[in-house]
Amino acid sequence: MSTSMKQPAPPGMKKKTAATRALPLWLGELHLVRRAVLCFAATVVLSLVALQLSSGYRERQAQRLDLAQKERMAAATQFNRVETEKLEIRAFAPRFLALRQRGLIGEENRLAWIDAIRLSQQRRHLLPLTYDISAQQAMAVPLPLSMGQYQLRGSKMQLHMDLLHEMDMLNFFDDLRQSGYFAVQDCVLKRGASGAVAAGAQAGATLSADCSLLWLTLGGVPASTPGQP
Repeated sequence: MSTSMKQPAPPGMKKKTAATRALPLWLGELHLVRRAVLCFAATVVLSLVALQLSSGYRERQAQRLDLAQKERMAAATQFNRVETEKLEIRAFAPRFLALRQRGLIGEENRLAWIDAIRLSQQRRHLLPLTYDISAQQAMAVPLPLSMGQYQLRGSKMQLHMDLLHEMDMLNFFDDLRQSGYFAVQDCVLKRGASGAVAAGAQAGATLSADCSLLWLTLGGVPASTPGQP
């Protein structure tokens, strides 16, 4: 009768087998999916970079769009303003030219006023008259009225007339209005001849008038000198 006896394994062999069995099984298969894992990681990184770049591009494009819309609105506003100004010029240009022709717009023309007085006297056969025109002064206008680049100016004229009747004075004023714009501030009519008429200088006069007129013009606002507001 023969018996077989198992011989104990060497100590180093036991430790190696135990260590080998302790490792997870997927570690041994890692090399099979390594390429796929690296491709996935690279895809994730590239996706994040592309997402960041697209977000920045989108923000820049949104800013450009907003700027373009603002420029378009500004251009539209400017265009509408120009069109409005063109319509206003077309509508008011004839009136403006007429006012300038009659002497309201521009510098005062005293020679035209004097000629108008002389021609009216000759055409209406008026009695001789006297007048005195003061220096031109800037006039105040009501606050709601905007004068723009123009300034209202006035030249005061003191007028004395000896009249045959009241219509002489009214016709005289109508003639003067053809050569300029003026406002009658006050006018005093007196019955009876003046001292000169009583002496025979103005024969036939039955009335005398002492009037204060204000010749009006619209001139450009003078440029301010250095040191002045």
